Amino acid sequence: MSDTVKLCCTTCGQMNRVPLAKLADGAKCGSCGDPLVTGKVAELDVASHDKATRGDELPLIVDYWAPWCGPCRMMAPEFAKAAKALEGRARFAKINTQDHPKVSEKLRIQGIPLLILYHKGREVARLPGSRPAADIVAFVDSKVPAQAR
Repeated sequence: MSDTVKLCCTTCGQMNRVPLAKLADGAKCGSCGDPLVTGKVAELDVASHDKATRGDELPLIVDYWAPWCGPCRMMAPEFAKAAKALEGRARFAKINTQDHPKVSEKLRIQGIPLLILYHKGREVARLPGSRPAADIVAFVDSKVPAQAR
C-alpha cells in the first residue's frame, strides 16, 4: 500500500501527490496553494471534473445538479453536511448540469439530483434522488470500505 495519494486540485486542475499523513493537516496544491481536502463541496467545471474523476485516489462523490431543480437545492445542505462528516476520508464536489450538458450526455444521466461515487479513476456506484446526509455517508461507507481508501 502506498503512503501517498493522488488528488486533483479542484481550483487549478493540477494533479498532486499527497502523503497520507498530510491529508488531515491541510494539504495544499503544489501549484496554486489552495487546500486539497477541506470538508467542503467544491464546484467543478468540465476540465476539473474529468481530471478528478479519472485521477483522484481518494473517494470522490459528485453531485450532478441544476439550479432550477427543487430537489437538488433541497439536498445541497445535506450534501455539505455529509462532506464535513467524511472530511479526510472522501472529497465532495458538484457540477451544474445546466451549464455543462455534455457531462450529462457523456455519463448518460437521465435525472437529477444524482450522486456518482468515484474511486481510483473509476465509477463505483450511483445514488439517485435527494438524500439526507446520513444516507450519503452510509452510501460512501458501504461502497468504499475504510481499508480500501
